[in-house]
Amino acid sequence: MSAWHFFEGQWHEGNPAIMGPMSHGFWMASTVFDGARAFEGVIPDMDLHCGRLNASATAFGLKPLHSDDEMLALVADGLKRFPSDAELYVRPMYWAETGFVAADPESTRFCLSIHESPLPEPNGFSVTLSPFRRPTQEMAPTNAKAGCLYPNSGRALLEAKSRGFDNAVLCDALGNVAELATANIWLGLDGAAHTPAPNGTFLNGITKQRSHKLMEQAGIEVYERPLTWQDFLQADEVFSTGNYGKVMPITKVDGRELQPGPIYRKARELYWQWAHDTSSV
Repeated sequence: MSAWHFFEGQWHEGNPAIMGPMSHGFWMASTVFDGARAFEGVIPDMDLHCGRLNASATAFGLKPLHSDDEMLALVADGLKRFPSDAELYVRPMYWAETGFVAADPESTRFCLSIHESPLPEPNGFSVTLSPFRRPTQEMAPTNAKAGCLYPNSGRALLEAKSRGFDNAVLCDALGNVAELATANIWLGLDGAAHTPAPNGTFLNGITKQRSHKLMEQAGIEVYERPLTWQDFLQADEVFSTGNYGKVMPITKVDGRELQPGPIYRKARELYWQWAHDTSSV
């Protein structure tokens, strides 16, 4: 795949070596990142992704090195290295170079990675309840988009795949549904959209917040509230929002087959229309 990375003042192609075995980020996982999408000539909410990266760095004890506007300018420069119709993943990140267990914020480094990553087709996917749970903020830095949180999602995903499912639904410490291993989750019931209320155990995704706002503006009732696994088993429809696939239908919940529903279809339509109306590259 084609990839370009801005590191230490210049662009590098391919997969350059930017960490050594003594780098704190490599050894102690002091990494935060954010992910955005460029596709069909648009790059939705890139400013919010840049802002969240800097907020994650602060929450994680790292030192933000670039303002949101500086990162936006770097992204615009990087996109020129790809065809205008390329489907891309845009990933700015920080990590610490030194420190003893705790990262030294003064050693923070920055890299912006942009690489080809086709959007998945909205063909639907299957989910199952994971035996693993999301940690609370007292247990892990859940207020940051931190690399160290993803092995927990990874093991949930592997366990679900071992049982023939595409993705895993993780609960919080109280047993309420939090999110998928890779995205936020929604259900449709009696014409309204429902999604787990942010409670500090998972990121309230940028695509989730955008979809929430767009659906409300379109007259769809939206509820953020505690949801159980049983709620999803009894829903009229289920779908996901997230940066990787944006708005995607879930067509199997454990043994129950579902069709992409009207709320999902409207949410996807609204997101695509908003993205093309407001976020041209």
